[in-house]
Amino acid sequence: MIEFLSPVSKSVIAHREVLPPGVLGKQIKIHKTAGDLPDIGNAKFALLGIKENRNDINFMGESLSFDAFRKTFYALFPGNWNHSIVDLGDIEKGETVEDTYFAVKTVLAALHAKRIIPLVLGGSQDLLYAQYRSYDDNGSMVNLVNIDRNFDLGDAEKEISNASYVGKIIVDKPYNLFNYSALGYQSYFNPPQEIALMDKLYFDAYRLGELTTDITLVEPIMRNADIVALDVAAIKSSELSYKNSASPNGFDGREICAIARYAGISNRVSSFGIYELKDYTSAESAAMLIAQILWYFVEGVNFRVADEDFDNESHYTTYKVPVDEEVLVFKKSNKTGRWWIELPFISNVNNKLKRRTLLPCTYGEYLGATNQEIPERWYKARRKNEV
Repeated sequence: MIEFLSPVSKSVIAHREVLPPGVLGKQIKIHKTAGDLPDIGNAKFALLGIKENRNDINFMGESLSFDAFRKTFYALFPGNWNHSIVDLGDIEKGETVEDTYFAVKTVLAALHAKRIIPLVLGGSQDLLYAQYRSYDDNGSMVNLVNIDRNFDLGDAEKEISNASYVGKIIVDKPYNLFNYSALGYQSYFNPPQEIALMDKLYFDAYRLGELTTDITLVEPIMRNADIVALDVAAIKSSELSYKNSASPNGFDGREICAIARYAGISNRVSSFGIYELKDYTSAESAAMLIAQILWYFVEGVNFRVADEDFDNESHYTTYKVPVDEEVLVFKKSNKTGRWWIELPFISNVNNKLKRRTLLPCTYGEYLGATNQEIPERWYKARRKNEV
């Protein structure tokens, strides 16, 4: 792993020295010298920059730097946290983009093996393909949640780009993807055929307006996620206020931080990436917002609650709801009040999905079932398993 990592810049290290006591920068272990990684044995999080953007469809030769972000993140004070962070520095561009992908997959897989959560700062979002491939050897299917205005399905027959990487994830072997959820998509940025394909594949797609009306809808989606990625284009340009942001519509600062916290609280999320980052040297508010997004994710992880012990009936309450010819079984945690719906049809299938017999849901979906409405997420999960 160490051969793929370059140290944090001297500018950031010098900035760290003038920060006040108690801030994150004084507590984070930092990769300062090439070939000499800090001890990661007790770390829960590993911050990692990936300076790759050559498969951006609008690539014009720009170079990437994450110094502005690091300086801002280091200056924040931690919450009442129990877990430590290590900054591994950056993965530089390889001789080819495929070389970069290999380095990303290798480093992230090594972190997964140590149960360390990667906090990825990336260039073009095709790097999410490499992040996904780092799960190839974990022996189970994974769920991917992408906070993005676009689906990025593209044409899987063409070369991979930051507009087509999801198509590659779907069709390339080994097939590890169980579900893909797109949060905050905006219809006018997506071809009608991609919207139709999302529905045909029984993937989950939530429009921007639907989520901004009730941001709590994100929680059960994140609870079932393994990988969470954010394209900064999903954030409205006025929140970032830098020249590279193109859309006036998107999530505002409070909403995107709430989404990041929901991702962190999920007991399953094991990697978090922020992509399409640019050089924020002259955009302090953008760097600050990205730093706060990661702060809220880390905060969420520190406040995770184990509430999925369904072998002990005293830990939850079961509700059975007859709907048409089905009997839907809901379970509510007595500890957190979170809800799940049972998927009995999966338990009889001999494949990688065997462990996924409960699907996170909302109290509202339980109420809907009492009014004879089958939850859409239950229906899609069933259809995916039958196909």
